[in-house]
Amino acid sequence: MAGTPPRERLRHHALVLLGILALTSAYYGCARAGLLLHVVENQVTPYWPPTGVALAALLLFGLRLWPAITVGALLVNLPLGPSPPAVVAIAVGNTLAPVCACLALRRTGFRPELEHLRDALKLVFVGALGGMLISATVGSVALSLGGAVARGDFWPTWAVWWTGDAMGVLVFAPAFLLLPRIRLVREVPLRRWAELAGLLTVTLVVSLIAVTSPNGMLFLGFPFLVWAAVRFQLAGAVPCVLLTSSTTVVLAVQGHGRFGQHGLFMDMVTLQAFNGSIALTALLLSAVVTERNRAYAEIRRACIQLAAAVAEPPPGSDGPASRQNPP
Repeated sequence: MAGTPPRERLRHHALVLLGILALTSAYYGCARAGLLLHVVENQVTPYWPPTGVALAALLLFGLRLWPAITVGALLVNLPLGPSPPAVVAIAVGNTLAPVCACLALRRTGFRPELEHLRDALKLVFVGALGGMLISATVGSVALSLGGAVARGDFWPTWAVWWTGDAMGVLVFAPAFLLLPRIRLVREVPLRRWAELAGLLTVTLVVSLIAVTSPNGMLFLGFPFLVWAAVRFQLAGAVPCVLLTSSTTVVLAVQGHGRFGQHGLFMDMVTLQAFNGSIALTALLLSAVVTERNRAYAEIRRACIQLAAAVAEPPPGSDGPASRQNPP
C-alpha cells in the first residue's frame, strides 16, 4: 500500500479494525454459548462453535483478522483458568488451528462456495480433522500441566477436544460460509419457502423423537437430511444439520437419550460419530447435487448452442431460395 493515498490507507485500517472487533465479538459469543454444554471442567464441550466461525472468517476476509481469535480466546478462558500460562497456551492453540487450516486449504485451491465435492472433502479432512489437531493437542497439554485434567484422563480429554473442534468446523463453518451468498429472491415461489419451513419443522420434531427414543432410532433423521441436500443443496442442508446436531448435543449433555450411559469417552465417541455422520451426509451430498445440476445446465446450454448453429444458414446464403437450381 505504498502508493495508496493516506485517506484510503486510513479507511483500509479502519475496516480491518472493525472486522477484528466483529470477529472477536462473534468468537466470544459463540464460545460462551458452547461452554453452556461443557463436559470437562468448563473447558471441553461436545462441539466448539468458535472454530467454525474463526475458520470461515479467515477464509472469507483474510488472515489479517487472526488477532480477533487470540483476543476472543483470552477473554473466554481468563475467567476459567486454570492458570495464566495455561490460558495463554490455550489461546495460542485456538489461534494456530484455524490459521493453519486456512493456509492449508488455500494451498489446496479450496473454494468457500462448497459447490464441488473436492472442496467439501477438503473442508472435512484438511480444515476439520487435520487443522483441529493443533488446538486439541495444545489445549489438552495445557490443562494437564495446569492440573485441571488428571494424567489418566489426558487422552479422553484430547479426543473430546479434537472431535469438538472438528465438529465446530463441520457444523458451523458451512453456515458462515453460506451467509454472504444468501439473497431473498422474490422470484422464488411461495411453495418453495413453505417446503423449506415444513422441512425444518419436521427435522426438529424427528430429531427430538429419534434422540430421546429408547429404541435407538437415530437413523430417522437421515431421510430429511437427504431431502434437504437434494432439494435445496447447501442452503437446506446447513440449517437441517444445525437443528439436528444442536438438538442432539443439548439432550446428550442433559443426560437424555442414547448418549449418557457408557462414560465420558464412549458417550462422546458415539455422539460425535452421529454428528459427524449427519454433517458429512448433508455436506457431501449437497456438493454432489450442486455439481450434477451445474453439469446438466452446461450440457443443456451446449445443446441449445449446437442446435442454433445447425439451424443457422451458412455465410453468404440467402436461405432456401439460394439453393434452387439456376434456370
